[in-house]
Amino acid sequence: MRENELEALVAYRLRRAEETLEEARVMRQMGHWNTCVNRLYYTAFYAVSALLVKDGHRATKHSGVKALFNQHYVKPGIVSKEKGWLYNRLFDLRREGDYIDFVSLDSDIVEPLVSETEEFIETIRSLLS
Repeated sequence: MRENELEALVAYRLRRAEETLEEARVMRQMGHWNTCVNRLYYTAFYAVSALLVKDGHRATKHSGVKALFNQHYVKPGIVSKEKGWLYNRLFDLRREGDYIDFVSLDSDIVEPLVSETEEFIETIRSLLS
């Protein structure tokens, strides 16, 4: 991939992360907690995907993105373990909320994740700079 294409892809994915975070905020206001977690996860996913692409890492599955993020950024301490935990938590909650019957997330679980995801995006943005 050429340099200008790479930069465009990174910018696109970061923009998607920001748009999806706004969607999560709307879902929070409406009290749609499962959908809010879905959007928070995708916020983090798009941001992490941008970081991986920038640094030349490729994954074809969500689990691969998670593994590469933990391997290349969390384990060596580039991203804090708390931020790594947040990404992993969002990954798990999104799967539960989307695919497991009768799972109904609530504000006590999801509300704190909104501000944590906002901080997460800022961390990724600083790594992309």
